[in-house]
Amino acid sequence: MRILGLDVGEKTIGVAISDPLGITAQGITTIKRKGVKADINEIGKYVSEYGCSKIVVGLPKNMNGSIGPSGERIINFSEKIKFELNIEIEMWDERLTTVAAHRVMLEGDLSRSKRKKIVDKLAAMYILQGYLDKLQFSSKNNVANNESE
Repeated sequence: MRILGLDVGEKTIGVAISDPLGITAQGITTIKRKGVKADINEIGKYVSEYGCSKIVVGLPKNMNGSIGPSGERIINFSEKIKFELNIEIEMWDERLTTVAAHRVMLEGDLSRSKRKKIVDKLAAMYILQGYLDKLQFSSKNNVANNESE
């Protein structure tokens, strides 16, 4: 089953999707926010289209690991998604994902206007890829532990 990744901002939501094997993440779109109900309906379209079993949502934390007001808003929004779409939600620490996305785009020599259009989608991809990498690492460790027993 596929996993959807979201980078939820105040004006837009970056969306990424995993491949069917759960190895790689691809950025697919940026949703312009119109209101909670409309945003959730739009997310629901991607969940249905790709047959997603889970959504990974980037959780903005402060650099000391605490959760501030923006993190609380994301948690509340994620709970509404979970309730409306009846889907599992995982929160993923998104610190520095937008910074990484901007760095990659600067290295790719993209103009400011092009960067602005794709930064959220790219950040969603980084969030989801981090989560997928953790799953791969965990499953490899489980295999190694089982083989050593």
